Amino acid sequence: MGKIISFVNQKGGVGKTTSSINLAASLGLLGKKTLLVDMDPQGNSTTGVGVSKSELKSSLYELLTDKVDAKSVVAKTKFKNLYLIPASINLAGIDIELMEIARETPGFVPQMQLKKYLGQIKDVFDYIILDCPPSLGLITTNALAASDSVIIPVQCEFFALEGIMQLLNSIMFAQKKLNPSLDIEGVLLTMLDNRTNLGLEVVEEIKSYFKEKVYDTIIPRLVRLSEAPSHGKPIHAYDPRSRGTEAYINLAKEVIERNGN
Repeated sequence: MGKIISFVNQKGGVGKTTSSINLAASLGLLGKKTLLVDMDPQGNSTTGVGVSKSELKSSLYELLTDKVDAKSVVAKTKFKNLYLIPASINLAGIDIELMEIARETPGFVPQMQLKKYLGQIKDVFDYIILDCPPSLGLITTNALAASDSVIIPVQCEFFALEGIMQLLNSIMFAQKKLNPSLDIEGVLLTMLDNRTNLGLEVVEEIKSYFKEKVYDTIIPRLVRLSEAPSHGKPIHAYDPRSRGTEAYINLAKEVIERNGN
């Protein structure tokens, strides 16, 4: 049975999409059949793995609104063992639409839509990675309800812990109301600039707070990592010798090891 892991942080610009794409692709490279679910209306994970949004027949929006089943919306990417449920701009209004459906449909629970559909295909994959939008709205609530665990990406900069308590409160709310087995998979430090003392101080601060939950792998701040999505490629395909490639392969190995497989 596959494991569902959400990348969640309501703060933007922390490397959530970059890490979702590259962890999913690296797991695939290491032989794990992996599904990447793009949950952001901007669809950056979709284009970041080379899938054209203009050619999509269906997306996460159609899935959450009961227009398609899970198998029909899964797309194969050109990268080893990597599959995608794409996003489209239609997702931008999904909160309102799901609440309207809930008012008109007895027994309809908007927060549980993703869990319902991922349950249809969970056994097909080793890992399912959810790239959540930078908010704590209904899309992210769906992700927390559907997930086995959460990875929290934290940028190595001043105010790194700002907003983390709000995120942890949202996770605890989801545990209490929707998903009692939800766990924190790990905390991923991103965008480290080794040239500054501040970055290293933040690393120590995060480690003292989250302790063994923090991954040993730290993602460096690299131009090549920010360039790769615009070419529709994970970093290992865009620049195989990049330090970013090495970092995400190491992160994938940590995830696999922590899960005992």
